[in-house]
Amino acid sequence: MNFELEQSDLTTHIFGIRHHGPGSARSLSRGLEELEPDVILIEAPPEAEGLLSFVASERMKPPVALLIYRPDNPQECVYYPFAVFSPEWQGIKYGLSNNIPLRFMDLPQSHRMGILEDNKNQANPKEEKSNQEKKESEIQNLQITQDPLGLLAQAAGYSDRERWWEHMVETRSNSVDLFTAILETMTVARQELSAVQNPLEAKREAYMRKTIRSAQKQGFERIAVICGAWHSPALLHMSPAKEDTALLKGLPKIKVEVTWVPWTYGRLAYSSGYGAGIESPGWYDHLWEQSIGKVNSDITNSHSSISIGWMTKVAHLLREEDLDASSAHVIEAVRLADSLAALRNHPLPGLPELNEAAQAVFCFGRELPMELIHDKLIVGERLGKVPEDTPMVPLQQDVIRQQKRLRMSAEATEKSYDLDLRKENDLARSHLLHRLNILDIPWGVLQKNYGKKGTFHEYWKVLWHPEFAVNLIEAGIWGNTVRDAGISKVCDATQKAEDLPVLTNLLDKVILADLPEAVTYLMSQLENLAAKTRDVTYLMAALPPLTNVIRYGNVRQTDTGMISHVVDGLVTRICIGLPSAIASLDDDAANLMYENIVKVNGAISLLQNQEYSHLWRQILAKIVDNPNVHGLVTGRCLRLLLDAGIFDVATSAHRMGLALSTVTEPNQAGAWVEGFLKGSGLLLLHDDILWQVLDDWVSNLSEESFITLLPLLRRTFATFTTPERRQMGEKAKKAVRDRFTDETEDINQINQKNAEMVLPIVKQLLGV
Repeated sequence: MNFELEQSDLTTHIFGIRHHGPGSARSLSRGLEELEPDVILIEAPPEAEGLLSFVASERMKPPVALLIYRPDNPQECVYYPFAVFSPEWQGIKYGLSNNIPLRFMDLPQSHRMGILEDNKNQANPKEEKSNQEKKESEIQNLQITQDPLGLLAQAAGYSDRERWWEHMVETRSNSVDLFTAILETMTVARQELSAVQNPLEAKREAYMRKTIRSAQKQGFERIAVICGAWHSPALLHMSPAKEDTALLKGLPKIKVEVTWVPWTYGRLAYSSGYGAGIESPGWYDHLWEQSIGKVNSDITNSHSSISIGWMTKVAHLLREEDLDASSAHVIEAVRLADSLAALRNHPLPGLPELNEAAQAVFCFGRELPMELIHDKLIVGERLGKVPEDTPMVPLQQDVIRQQKRLRMSAEATEKSYDLDLRKENDLARSHLLHRLNILDIPWGVLQKNYGKKGTFHEYWKVLWHPEFAVNLIEAGIWGNTVRDAGISKVCDATQKAEDLPVLTNLLDKVILADLPEAVTYLMSQLENLAAKTRDVTYLMAALPPLTNVIRYGNVRQTDTGMISHVVDGLVTRICIGLPSAIASLDDDAANLMYENIVKVNGAISLLQNQEYSHLWRQILAKIVDNPNVHGLVTGRCLRLLLDAGIFDVATSAHRMGLALSTVTEPNQAGAWVEGFLKGSGLLLLHDDILWQVLDDWVSNLSEESFITLLPLLRRTFATFTTPERRQMGEKAKKAVRDRFTDETEDINQINQKNAEMVLPIVKQLLGV
């Protein structure tokens, strides 16, 4: 091999790899088999060395990631992802299976986070502005550091690093010499950019050299160094130890914790924002599966199995989506991909050829099925697993136990649950999902209830994200179990709440999560705040969530006695304060009051309490009779009374005529129409009296007033359903046709008396 440090130093061997590249992983596996090292040094954070033994566990299924975080602020964290085809992962597996010591040699994250913290504290806007050019150069250097293979692809005339990598590495039958080529190229590239040096990268490389020297002093004779390609030249020519020691002296340090967490291929793709990501994790996984991961495999002899296997996966995926895909399609697609590769002078089809063939044969040129193939196969949806004995905070362990008990596995693909709350297991699932939402871990998203009636059904969309591991660590400060943590967080939020609607919405969530201890504490705070609140809009906004709580009480076996007591007080205070609260509202305030009145009306209807309903309708009648109330509010109140049967159609039509009379300002009348009709047009379709009142009002509007009110009327009619609008159009068209017919008939009718008067003159003209 040609990748030793120097002829005078045959102990250290540099393997400059590409992160998450199956070609690098295959070449590295062959290189390690040849070298038979007695120690392996890997570019990774040293804090994680204590967790390397978990890689050997059969329950560890990549993709996974090392999570390094600050215990005092878990949101400040760093992920180190690994896939089965990552060279570092294969290096770790080789070392563990052959009992070879493994060491991580990157600059510890305890120092890197400390440096970041110091930079935040010492930031000076004036200095940043004066050093703008220097920082731009550092950014450019950092981008090259993160993507050295992109630099190689550009130099070779490729616009796409993925295509260059496939042609140069994935299609090679023996790519051990790749390390020599990359080392030489990176050496030249670093010489060209020697004037640009990122300070953090310099410290990282100094720490790597320090680790190499330490291994040499301990007497290791065959040291394998696995690092990113960009760093390999810096480790080839070792700078004096004194310089590295000075560079690393006095580095700040903070406490960090480390654990393994499941990862996904979607998060491994650079489209997710991951700096060292790849374009097609699912495709690379397929390459590795097709015997490419075996050290002695020859890719030129397995290219047919790669193409056939890939097209077979495409066919299976399309069949799952009820799309046509037969074995004949697979055969034709493989042949077309091979032909495209031959035309382009490629030894075997790459992903572009396979994609073009799949689109032509399976998708008939359509783009939409290719988007499915991209998401499900090219990127992939695989979610890794970690052993249960992996170091975790107690809250994480409790979530895993409950997921296992309730048979709700964490998956990277979206899954739907239809929960029947009358069943014990489904009710427990609902409690878990609601409790996690309280802890800001939105594993499940509650959907609107369509199709089935009753409050005993809940519909959830469930999707697990790797970042939830950080959320669980952060939520661990509230308690060691999901239940305890939920109670603690609710009590803390209750103490900080200053608005009544905040508390009532929180109570709704707590009831759904079945946290009775938190309910008791929250209700005492809610009663105190309700007694102090004078703003009627706050009281109105607080009522609907409490109504939802009472509605769920029977299904969830919740004692709603305390809540009913609060509802009594709220309804009474709303009815007393509402008439004075609706005076002199501007348009924005009227819109807000409109929404509150609609919600309170729905809440009172849902409670089915005759006393509440009678009191509420009396207040609505007073509002309708008040000429100083905004038209939007008055119109809606009349509509609610009509729907409730308090006013009949004739009375409503009379009041509508008064509201739309010529003495009423057009804008006020338009607002009244919006309030009365908004949301449903069936009333106009089935009642000719109301239709005629509205038609007469519109017909008598001046041109200027009509143009002014047209946007408002269009906005109102836009809230009607499409069939309603269509029927209204047909009804208006019929009315115009009938009126025209009547007028035409009047014109054609002969007036006998008038005709007789004209006849003498006609006779004279005709000479009769």
